[in-house]
Amino acid sequence: MSLIDDINNLRKSQISRKIDSRLNEFSSFKNKGSREWFSELSFCILTANSKARTAISIQKEIGAEGFCNLSNKKLSIIIKKNKHRFHNNKAKYICEARGNIDIKNKVIILVKRRGQKEAREWIVKNINGIGYKEASHFLRNVGYFNLAILDRHILNLLAENGFIKEKPASLSRKNYIEIEKVFNNLSKSLNMLPAELDMYMWYMKTGEVLK
Repeated sequence: MSLIDDINNLRKSQISRKIDSRLNEFSSFKNKGSREWFSELSFCILTANSKARTAISIQKEIGAEGFCNLSNKKLSIIIKKNKHRFHNNKAKYICEARGNIDIKNKVIILVKRRGQKEAREWIVKNINGIGYKEASHFLRNVGYFNLAILDRHILNLLAENGFIKEKPASLSRKNYIEIEKVFNNLSKSLNMLPAELDMYMWYMKTGEVLK
């Protein structure tokens, strides 16, 4: 059975309700305030080189106000307590990002004027600790669904099913954009948004629907 068949079968299953519900949550994020957006940015900083569940636990403990106000030292202590390997660097990146607590306004303006890819470029260039995967992840979580989140699970599935030759050892900007085109073509063939396809593929590898 092909990857496309597997995804179409999942779309007919109970898991489709969970995925639709989560996508609706992401869409509603546009109504939340700037501090909640900054909390989501901090969450995506935490997800780099870590498990999603670890970052979720940290986000729940710190909260939006904590990400905006806690000291570097306090953030580091909480992140370390949750068994994140890079607690010092993550705390540093979050504190450095506080100059962009109003990131909601910046992203909305960029998307309206130049599109989601340009908004991603701005995030990668201006937020330390965020690459193309994490920037795409952040934009998906706040309601923008046209970018690919090329994490190891997605790359493995693409390689295992012959959509790419092999999983790359690392992703340069050029490689990311090239593989994203492959992913987006797959989503079009399935009549799905990239964010929707990502959630089905991530579920196939992990058995979970998170964020």
